[in-house]
Amino acid sequence: MAVGMKQTLKQTQTLTMTPQLQQAIKLLQLSQLELQQAVRKEIEENPVLEESPEAPGEEVAQTEAQATAETEIARDQDPQKQDEFDWESYADSQYKPPQGTGSGNEEIMNYENVISTTQSLYDYLMWQMSLFGFNEEEQVVAGILISYIDDDGYIKVPLDQIAAEENVTVEDLESIIPFIQEFDPPGVGARDLKECLLVQAKILQEDTHDLVELINNHLKDLEKKNYAGIAKAMNKDIEIVIDLCKIIYNMDPKPGRAFVPPETQYVTPDVYVYKVGDEYMVSLNEDGLPRLRISNFYKNVLKAGGASNDTNSYIQEKLKSAVWLIKSIHQRQRTIYKVTESIVKHQTDFFEKGPGHIKPMILRDIANDIGMHESTVSRVTTAKYVHTPRGIFELKYFFNSGISTDDGDSLASESVKLKIKELVSQEDTKSPLSDQRIVDLLKKDGIQIARRTVAKYRDILKILPSSKRKKYF
Repeated sequence: MAVGMKQTLKQTQTLTMTPQLQQAIKLLQLSQLELQQAVRKEIEENPVLEESPEAPGEEVAQTEAQATAETEIARDQDPQKQDEFDWESYADSQYKPPQGTGSGNEEIMNYENVISTTQSLYDYLMWQMSLFGFNEEEQVVAGILISYIDDDGYIKVPLDQIAAEENVTVEDLESIIPFIQEFDPPGVGARDLKECLLVQAKILQEDTHDLVELINNHLKDLEKKNYAGIAKAMNKDIEIVIDLCKIIYNMDPKPGRAFVPPETQYVTPDVYVYKVGDEYMVSLNEDGLPRLRISNFYKNVLKAGGASNDTNSYIQEKLKSAVWLIKSIHQRQRTIYKVTESIVKHQTDFFEKGPGHIKPMILRDIANDIGMHESTVSRVTTAKYVHTPRGIFELKYFFNSGISTDDGDSLASESVKLKIKELVSQEDTKSPLSDQRIVDLLKKDGIQIARRTVAKYRDILKILPSSKRKKYF
């Protein structure tokens, strides 16, 4: 048996994730605000990259293109320049918005910054403490307790832990807590929900035996609205139990939340859709996105020569990085434009008639239409928002599966959700619709859907089950 060695050729295809490609993919996934931050950071870190004060004119662009062509010819004719970095073709690169796409927000209202001041819960409690008549030592302990009250109005850190951290005794803390619990808002300073409700009951002078018993022993049944079970356990008429529950429902389970400013989330649209005549036009949002160009200073350094090899290598590396960023941003904007344009084409009924007429559509539909991979469409539509005559929507909103109907057509799952929401909004609150009843009502409209699907959509819509939607009063 002979053992030998031989050479063979094998052709394979592989995809190398270069740093430049990784950067391009990352930029594609960024929202408008994130992109602005990333570009600003790159400008700070890359001296070759700078912000252009204004867009170049057509004449300048033509001159740069001619210079690039002349440089390419010179390289082809001079063999000694074959290994040199073609800085001219890079230096002439500059990010410009795609033709026909402006900022698109001329008609969008500019809202002025509104500055509002609201008193914090801590400040409000400390103000009350200063007027309560505590002596100096009591004020110190009260101030410690107030500092541990969270945004909901609770003291959730164990008292022994507070005592150890603040060098006070547990007895001192326990002696002051009842006074803190007399402060406004009612229920503040409680350690848990039960204590919070009991404190409010005391302040309301409703600390009767029955109300205290209900809060102490039947909170779980109260959460389930199991009034009959509570009445049986307490040996009371259900009408009496319901009256007691009304008092508790009027209490605030999170007394501190009124002092927490609402969390405002600002959405900056990446693209706009306008109706012009009978057609819908797509326009990219370029506001806040710097116009980038290559620094003339570093271009001149390379032209002049005489710099050290290390300097030349550094400039060329930064030059390549800058140009790749410019090209990646340009590609990102073009891709968002093409995807949005295709979405508008596929979802014309939505733009004309509203959300109830959105069509079933998957990533593949758009990917096939614009000749891109589904993963690219997925990245483009994540955390990207479009401003339309119907409101502001995430691009992913327009992608949804279909539900079969009796006539053989397919209805978008988003439309089915809207129908479920409408049915629940119109139901008799004393006899709310069960999931099966919703299935039956949808079936009358020709929509075939399983009960478990109704339950899933109901959860997505944050609609409680029928047992928890039922109202006795």
